[in-house]
Amino acid sequence: MPLPFLTAERAFDAADDVALPFDDRERWRRPYRPGPWRVGVAALVLLIASFVMLSAVVIALTGALTGGTVCLLVGVLVIAAALRLLRMGVWVSARGLRRTGFLVTRTIPWAQVVSVRTAQQPVRWLGLPRTVQGQALLLVRRGRPQESAPPLLTTHNADFLSRATAFDRAADTLEAWADEYRQR
Repeated sequence: MPLPFLTAERAFDAADDVALPFDDRERWRRPYRPGPWRVGVAALVLLIASFVMLSAVVIALTGALTGGTVCLLVGVLVIAAALRLLRMGVWVSARGLRRTGFLVTRTIPWAQVVSVRTAQQPVRWLGLPRTVQGQALLLVRRGRPQESAPPLLTTHNADFLSRATAFDRAADTLEAWADEYRQR
């Protein structure tokens, strides 16, 4: 079974001399693998969903169909939340840069991008209020103050915690996409 989220890093490894190793640039893709923290939390959420679905079957077999239906709907919502958690991140294509959050997805065309750069600054640890010193990939847009935009990636988010080389690769790839497409 092909796993498309794994092809980004393999293609990057296979073509070290090429900054953008993808043939189909119109397709949205994440230029890095989801991190172990994100995958681990999604696996735990799916484990909880399996228990909820099992309880839905047991409740339905006892004759309480409305309770079973409610449990089934809760299980489907938990599965959808786990899948959305895995889709979170930064995606790129020839059309622009897309930041996918848990509830909101924003697409920024390359024409609005002034620069994408790495900066040393305090960053949030795993998205929690606690901040630590780390690196962040910042997006500067036309006509927008830089302070208002949250960083695209950080060294301490769920994808790159304890994976400094993966952060460097992802930042370099996103900077290369920005350099190529914002000049067009």
